[in-house]
Amino acid sequence: MDTDDRVPAAGGVPLLSVQRVDKRYPNGTVALEDVQLAIQPGEFVSLLGPSGCGKSTLLKMFAGIETPTHGHLRWWGQPFATVGSPGRRMSMVFQEATLMPWASVADNVRLPLDLAHVPRREADERVADALAGVGLAKFGRVRPRELSGGMQMRASLARALVTGPDLLLLDEPFGALDEFTRNRLDADLRALWQRSGMTVVFVTHSIYEAVYLSSRVVVMQARPGRVIGDVRIDGPQQRGDDYRMSEPFVQHCRVLSERIEHAHRAAAHDEPMEVLR
Repeated sequence: MDTDDRVPAAGGVPLLSVQRVDKRYPNGTVALEDVQLAIQPGEFVSLLGPSGCGKSTLLKMFAGIETPTHGHLRWWGQPFATVGSPGRRMSMVFQEATLMPWASVADNVRLPLDLAHVPRREADERVADALAGVGLAKFGRVRPRELSGGMQMRASLARALVTGPDLLLLDEPFGALDEFTRNRLDADLRALWQRSGMTVVFVTHSIYEAVYLSSRVVVMQARPGRVIGDVRIDGPQQRGDDYRMSEPFVQHCRVLSERIEHAHRAAAHDEPMEVLR
């Protein structure tokens, strides 16, 4: 079976690095503790774990929405102030589509280009390409209320892609959708990643989704939020429904499931955990 050769070898300067990061809120909640992580250019990394393990907090740090209490984050070895410079573009997709209800789908997707003062003709061409890339080429003129939940998330994804990001952050964007729609969007997202060469960090509660999408799965444990597993997912470059039924897929799911269950037991007894690799 062919392995996914898009994943770069370890080494070199990471696109993202997290160096002994803690996040403590004023009310005493410890969202993250001593998190260390490196993400290489071109990887698809899923952050997997239960509610309260700090997955979304870490993702928001990558986006510059949250800041660490202690520790440092780096973007290609440089402080995060360099995000937005040439070759340092980042986009984020949230749990809800967050579309402007009064504007057409095309206007919603064009918003970041309008804010960046991109000329209208160029912006419209990029919007058309982004909509085609997510399967919404014929829906640019409709309003968000005329779309299904899955199509709204496609529009939100198009808005994130229209800027041509080097780094795409997704905070459990398909969690509220039915299983069939979610599987289709997972397949489309992985295909977009394969075509684009961008780096993706994806937050999910689903072991099955993480294994299907990812080149690596980073497992996190709650109370406090910390990394307890960093597992490379070997699999075919092209992943369809047959991959979900394959022995490698089942084995990866079993390993991650056992790790999370072990983490629950260790947390209940306040025992330390070694990081699984």
